[in-house]
Amino acid sequence: MVIRGSDVGIQALAGGSTQISGASSDAPVAAIEKGLDLVLIGGIINGLSQSLMAAKKYRTYDDLRGATIGAISLTSGTTFALRRVLQTKGLEYPQDYKLLVIGGSPQLYAALTTGQIAAAPLSLPLNYAAEEQGFHSVGQFIDVIPNYQLAALSVKRSWAQSNRGILVRFMKAMAQTYRWIFTNKEEAVEILSKEMKLKPVHARKGWEFYTEKRIWHPNGDLNIEGLQIVAQIYAEQSQAKGPVPNAAKYVDQSYLKEALKELASR
Repeated sequence: MVIRGSDVGIQALAGGSTQISGASSDAPVAAIEKGLDLVLIGGIINGLSQSLMAAKKYRTYDDLRGATIGAISLTSGTTFALRRVLQTKGLEYPQDYKLLVIGGSPQLYAALTTGQIAAAPLSLPLNYAAEEQGFHSVGQFIDVIPNYQLAALSVKRSWAQSNRGILVRFMKAMAQTYRWIFTNKEEAVEILSKEMKLKPVHARKGWEFYTEKRIWHPNGDLNIEGLQIVAQIYAEQSQAKGPVPNAAKYVDQSYLKEALKELASR
C-alpha cells in the first residue's frame, strides 16, 4: 500500500490498516514519545543523500539569507535535517529564511526549475538533473550531518510479538534484497533507472553513492548513531523536556538478527 506522508503512514500502522511501515524515522520516534506501541526494526535509508540545490546566484549558505526554500513538509525528517544544516551554517528559521511546503523531491525539483523557490533539498540522484539544468549545489547534507537515520521500517510491538515468524521471514527478504543490490550493480542500476525514470548515468551515480556511503545497509540494518541524532533533533524541534532518550528505546533488532542467523545457516 502506497501512503504519501510519513505521519499518515504511521497513523495507518497504529490503527492496524498496515502491519509494517516504511517512513521517515522521526515519525515513529514521535509516535513512540506520544505513547504509541511502535518499534523500529530495520533501516531503509541510513543517511542523508540530499544536496541543497539553488539558482546560480546563490553560491553559499549565507547567500540564502532572506530566500524562500522549498520543503517536503514542516515536520518531515528531511526538513528537520535541512533546518539543522542551515543552523550549523548560521541561518536560523524563520528569521533568516522562509520555508514553503512543496512536496517530495520531484515536486521540489519542478518548483525550483520554475522559479517558485530559490533553493530546495533534492535527493540524489535528482540533484544531478538539477545541475544539468544550471542549478548550483550549495552543499551536501551529509557533509554537515554524517550520521542520520532518514527512513526506517517500523511495526507495532504487539503485532510483531504475535507474528514473529512472519516478521523474521520479511526481514530475511529485506536482507537478501540489499545483498543483491550491493552485488549486482548493473542490474540494480537498470531497475533504478526504469522505476524512478532516471537517466542511466544518474542511476549509476546514485548506486555508487548509496553503497559507498552505506546509505543503504548491506543487510538492511539501522544506523543507531544516526537514529540518536534523529532523537536529538526531534527533542530540540519539539522542545521536549528532560534528557534526549537513548536510541535503543525505539529499536528491536532481534528480528533482523534472527533472519541473518537463518541465512548464515543455509
